[in-house]
Parts: sequence; C-alpha cells; structure tokens
Amino acid sequence: MQAFTLPEFYVPHPARMNPHLEAARAHSMAWARRMGMLDSPSPSGDVVWTEQALAKMDYALLCAHTHPDCDGPSLDLVTDWYVWVFFFDDDFLAQFKYTRDTEGAKTYLARLEMFMTGPGETSPEPGNPAEAGLEDLWARTIPSMSEAWRRRFVTSTHNLMVESLWELDNIDRGRIANPIEYVQMRRRVGGAPWSANLIEYAVGAEVPDRIAATRPMEVLRDTFADAVHLRNDLFSYQREVREEGENSNAVLVFEKFLDCPTQEAADLTNALLTSRLQQFENTALVEVPALLAERDVSLSEQIAVGLYVKGLQDWQSGGHEWHIRSSRYMNEGAASGGHGLGLVQRVRQQAPPPFAKVGHLPLPDFRMPYPVRTSPHLAAAREYAPGWAREMGMFEDGGIWDERRMRGIDLPHCAAMIHADSDLDQLKLSSDWLTWGTYGDDYFPLVFGMRRDPIAAKLCNDRLSLFMPLDGEPVPKPSNPVERGLEDLWNRTAGPLAPPARAEFRQAIERMTASWVWEVANQAQNRVPDPVDYVEMRRRTFGSDLTKSLARLRLGEVVPPEIYQNRVLFELDTAAQDYATFANDLFSYQKEIEYEGEVHNLVYVVERFLDVGRIEARDIAARLMNARMDQFEQLADEGLPRMCDDLELDDDVRAVLTRYADNMKDWMAGILEWHRKCVRYTPEELERLSTPAPPSFSLVPSGIGMSAWRIGSGAR
Repeated sequence: MQAFTLPEFYVPHPARMNPHLEAARAHSMAWARRMGMLDSPSPSGDVVWTEQALAKMDYALLCAHTHPDCDGPSLDLVTDWYVWVFFFDDDFLAQFKYTRDTEGAKTYLARLEMFMTGPGETSPEPGNPAEAGLEDLWARTIPSMSEAWRRRFVTSTHNLMVESLWELDNIDRGRIANPIEYVQMRRRVGGAPWSANLIEYAVGAEVPDRIAATRPMEVLRDTFADAVHLRNDLFSYQREVREEGENSNAVLVFEKFLDCPTQEAADLTNALLTSRLQQFENTALVEVPALLAERDVSLSEQIAVGLYVKGLQDWQSGGHEWHIRSSRYMNEGAASGGHGLGLVQRVRQQAPPPFAKVGHLPLPDFRMPYPVRTSPHLAAAREYAPGWAREMGMFEDGGIWDERRMRGIDLPHCAAMIHADSDLDQLKLSSDWLTWGTYGDDYFPLVFGMRRDPIAAKLCNDRLSLFMPLDGEPVPKPSNPVERGLEDLWNRTAGPLAPPARAEFRQAIERMTASWVWEVANQAQNRVPDPVDYVEMRRRTFGSDLTKSLARLRLGEVVPPEIYQNRVLFELDTAAQDYATFANDLFSYQKEIEYEGEVHNLVYVVERFLDVGRIEARDIAARLMNARMDQFEQLADEGLPRMCDDLELDDDVRAVLTRYADNMKDWMAGILEWHRKCVRYTPEELERLSTPAPPSFSLVPSGIGMSAWRIGSGAR
C-alpha cells in the first residue's frame, strides 16, 4: 500500500521522446556491463544491480524524455552519465549508509574525486565500477566542453558525491533536517544542478561564463533543481523512507517539522514544487531577458541561453513522465500532470490590497543561548552617529529620517553588541555601516517601491557601484545621501584592503543593494515572493553578506577562501543569518504590512503560501527561527571542530574559525537584543510616524531620469 495518494502535479509543458531511445537502451546496458556495474556485490553479499533491475529502472527512457532533441551519440553519453550517477547512489547506500561506515565513505569519495582530472593530470587505475565509469565518462565528455563548463561540472559532481556524507551523518544521528537546511543541502547532494550542467552538453550550447553567476541564471538553476528534487521526493518516499530508512526526503522533513500527517506533508511538498516551477517561469520570462539586454549579450549567446532554458523545461516534463513509469518509484495513480494547482498558487502569489490593518503581532518566545556583550564605547558612538548622518544629508527635508527617529533606532547600540570588542574608531565605522544600510533599506521602498518603479530603482543602484572604485578610478559627485554615505564608507573601509578582498567586499555590498531593487520589482508585479526565494534573498536585503564580509575582514587572511565554501561554514553562516532575519520579520510585521504596504516579510509569505492566519504563520516562522538556532549550535559545537580535524587545519586557522563562530554568536544575540530595545517597531512609534506632517518635499535623486515625486514627510 502506498504511503499517500500522489497529488496533482503542475506540469506546464508536454513531455516529448527522443527517437534514439532504443539505441541508448542497448548502449547503456552494454556500457554498464563493461564498467562492472552489473552483478557487483555489496558488503552484505547481495548485488547492487542485476541486468533485469537496470532494465526495469530504464535510465535510457529518462534521458530520452529529458533530452528529446539531442542526437544518438549525445543521448548515449548522457544516458551513461545517469547510469553512473544512479549506480553511485545505490552503491554508496549499500556500502556505507546501511553499514554506517563513515571513514570508509570518506576514503571511497576521496579516491573517486581523482578521476575528475584537470589538464595534464592522470587518474589512478580504477578499483571499482564507480571509478571505472567516471574515468570513462570524463574522457568522453570534457574535450568537447569549455574550461569554464568543466569547472562548474566539477563543482556539481563534487557536491553530489561528497555531500553524501551529510546524509550519512544525519542517518547516523537519527536527525531530520529543518526545511531550510534541507532545501539548500538537497541542491548540493542531489543530482539536479549536475543535470543542469549536462543539459548544456545535450543541447550543444553553453551558458556564457560572464553571466553564469548572475542572480537570474542562478535562480533558473536553483528552481530547476528544487523542483526536480521535490518531485523525486514525492515519488521516492515509499522506497527511501519506508523501506531503506533514509531521512533526507522533503515529505518526511515537513511531516516532522509541522507534526502533520504524511498526506498533508506530501501536498505541501507539491505546493512548494509548484511554487518553484512558477518562480522558474517568472525568472525565465522577466529577469533573464532583462539580464541579456543589460549585459549586451550577443545574438549567438542569447540563442544559447534560450536553448538552455528550453532544455531545463524539457527536463522537468520528461523527468515527471519517467517517474510515473519507472519501477524505481511509487507511482500508482500518477498522472502526466496538469495546471490545476498552478492556478491556485498563482492566486496566492498575487498580493491583496496593501496597508491591511493587521495590528500589533504578539511576539513568541525567542531561544537565545548566547549572552549579550556590549562595547564600553557605546556612549561615545551614540553621540557621534547623528553627526555623521547629518553630514551625509540623511536628515535633509525630514522625510526619510530626522535626528529624533535616528536616535530612536539606536544603531550604535546594535553595533556595540555585534562588535563588542571593537575600539572606538572601529565601532564608529560599524555604526556608520549599519546607519547607511538601514537608511538605504528605508530609502528604496519609499522612493521607488511606492511608485512601483523598478527601472528608476535599478538606475539608482547602478550608480552605487561607481562609488566603490577597485583601482582608484574617479567617482562622480554624489547626488543623494545613499551615494554620499557609500563614498565615505568605501574610502574608510576598502582603502587598506588587498585587491581580492576589496573586490569581494564590493560584491557583498552590490548583492545587498541589488536585493533592494528585487523588492521594488516584486512590488511592481504585485507579487508575493516564493518562500524559498524569499528566504535566500532576505539574507541579502538584511545586509547579511555585508556583515559577513566585515567580520571576515577583521579576521584577516589566515583562512584560505575555499574553506568558507565548506558545507559546515556555509550552513553556519546561513543558519545565523536566517535566525536574525526571521527575528526582524517577527518584530517588523505590523510596521511593514500595515504602515508600509510591504509583502517582504516571512510571516506574511507563510500566510499567503500556506493560506493560514497570522498567528499560525507567526508560530511557523518562530519554529523555523529556533530550528536554525538548534542547527547553528550543533555546527558550532560539533561540526566545526570535526571539519577542522577532517581538513587537518593548523592551530592558527582553527583559532580564527572559532573566533568567527563566536562573532556570529555575538551578532545573533546583539541583533535580537537591539530589536527588543529600539523604538523602531513599537506601536507608539509607528503611530507617531504615520501622522502626516504639513510640509512636502522632493525625494527624487538627481541624475537618474526620474520624474518629480513628492510625499508628505511622515510617510515612513
């Protein structure tokens, strides 16, 4: 009996079939036999695959559906890659997940990586079918692709192999990931980003390297990956969870996190799958064309991007068709899909009329295991801060801020807690960065968001990069407080940095300011963000990347940059960021929804996505917040020391990483305490600021082609 009834899937494009299917079936069976994958014994004595089992799983059918337009030799090669990756998954399960042999798994994976050779490198002699298959596939694929593609493919192949240890560790602990951790880790351990790379091979067109790391292209890849993985989790729940004892499955994650029946968890997984597909569509139709125009992408490159997008669409439809036919999955009653749920999700993504009278949101209990520490220089920083803001022009016209409002926000207090060990000059700089970021975060919604004008917002944002020269280039004259403040802060912060650190720091600032434009664009579309996209972009809108970069700059260059990409540090960072951003959303709910007409708030996003009331949405947001704190604690106490041991890091690097984790503890504790103490979110302050004042004034930044706009001084 199936664990649940499969839901109605949103499949907007029909699946098609490659005419070379039968040839690929014969080729892949012969190839698997030649690589030693058939009748290969597992530690228990059973074989991993038999010829009959491989024929029933029918990976050639998967590839013929997901790559309907490629020629016969290309389909053969792509099918061999999928035979290899599924064999690897089943072989790793048999050898290490069932046996809990973590050390053996590390050795197995380390050797397997040696078969992804770079130019001039030679791989060792294969010792098992997984190694033999990877060596063969590498030699057949890499010569026809660019070096940039090879780097991307190495990364995705590395992730799906090495991050299997995360799954193994969770099984060993009996631990089920929280939903946010699960989605972002599933991208690393799941095969979909890897599949996206192979789509470039199959369609004969590579994504231009100069746009591959932009937000639109990353969102295309991530939404594609999330939809593939969520669909797979629905079909594979019976086998993975009920039969194999796996615990990396979205249905199980939602079942346990929300304490709900399996059917309800499956329906929620499908709703998220639908939302991610619609995020894909919005990105492909809105953001990608704008990117191509902005970057002046050539016609041939535009065609390549179009083929890639079409390849991603084909994969979604073909992958669904294969899941409903393969013996590998639970698929009784599954249908080819339709549009029904998609219409419901689109309605939920449309924002209702703004400025709803929601009232004060009662706050839940916050779990904070770390003490608040405060700099002894706080009083001096408080006296200093208004003068800098006035000098930058932040009090001019009285519309965004005035001195009373700034003193009530009390950003020096926040800086004094998150950088408790700073000297006075460092504390002043930290306070000024927080002042600038908070002012900018208020400025963009007021000046551009209320007018639904993302073009003007983007033009304004584009100018900001001019005030962050990398090599001493001349800068224009600032035309507003945001530009003036950034010019001052950049000169004080970036001047002493080495060129690579300066470039990385500038990129962190650009990610934050670009996210403000993203918010304005959502308002222009009257669109409530997709939950996953919201969480990931919220880290940027909150300035987490900027804060992280400042923290790393203070720690110096002892830690090799690649260490920060390790799963442990990546999850440590994002868990801390989510805790802080969710806290902000809980405190700011009334301010944003009732007084500012915003949609960028986790409580509100949950309300719309799950169709629940604000109190239930509040409780889910708080549960997510506390789950991320639990994860942070586990990583800081256990994961970080284990990572240092595994990588054999020296004492100096260990000390810096320990201090980095301690800084994040101060950051989370300080941000929560600041929200509790400042007046920014209190009903009294919101009522005071909502009272219109007689004067009007122009908020239009000069030099960006905006028409005049005037607003009463109490709007924010």
